[in-house]
Parts: sequence; structure tokens; C-alpha cells
Amino acid sequence: MADAANNLVVTERFYAALAAADARALLELLDPSFHAELTEGLPEGWGGVYTTARDMLDRGWGPIFRVLGSRPVPEEYLACGPDRIVVLGRYQGRHRRTGRLLDATFAHVLGFAGGRIRSLRQITDSARWRDCVMGDGEETC
Repeated sequence: MADAANNLVVTERFYAALAAADARALLELLDPSFHAELTEGLPEGWGGVYTTARDMLDRGWGPIFRVLGSRPVPEEYLACGPDRIVVLGRYQGRHRRTGRLLDATFAHVLGFAGGRIRSLRQITDSARWRDCVMGDGEETC
């Protein structure tokens, strides 16, 4: 039970670091063997597999934040055993160039090892992301 409680604390710190775009805090929270899978079909080639924390920051979160200024807003944490938490919530942000709003639900499956996040699997509505990045005139996507 101590691992599950610690993992919840790490998870909350993880979402705070994402909201603050704090790369150093993210690197401290992620296991060296971090592996992420983002939803296929996201714009700008953001969907797919990331094999290290640095890879996720450089090719994933960094570009997403620069284009959309988005952040995941967790709404519910579901513990799934001692080494896994599912987080349900919404991505909220605004396209920095067009001003279009992003509002898309997500589920993140987080895996843990040694008190750090070892894996992340993202499930989200890629069409809403594409509409926000490539849409023409819609205020909210």
C-alpha cells in the first residue's frame, strides 16, 4: 500500500510539473527507462512511441507546449494495483498562433518502478487535436 500511496504523490507532482512546463522536475519524476505511447493520429507527428524521458521532452511535450500551450488537467485517479494508475481528465489549451481552444478528454495509464514513472500510455481524441492545429476558423476544438 505504501508504493501505491507514493505513486499517487508522484502522479500529482507529475501533473503539476506538466502544468508548469518544468522540464527539470519532469526528468526527476521519470524513470531513466521511461517509455511513452501517444495516440496515433495526433497532428505534427506527435503520436507514436517515445523511448526516453529526454525524447518525450524534445519531440513530444516541448513541441506540443510551444504550439498549443496545452496541459492535461486530471479529474480522477484510479489506482490499478501497486504499480499502475489510470488518470482521467481533459487537455486544455490554446493554439498560440490562431487562438483556437483545445478541449479534449484523455486517459493516461501510468506505470511505476522504483518510485518514478516508468511508462505512460495516452488515449485521447486525436481528431480534436487535429482540428485545433489544422482547423479553419473554429473557436473551440
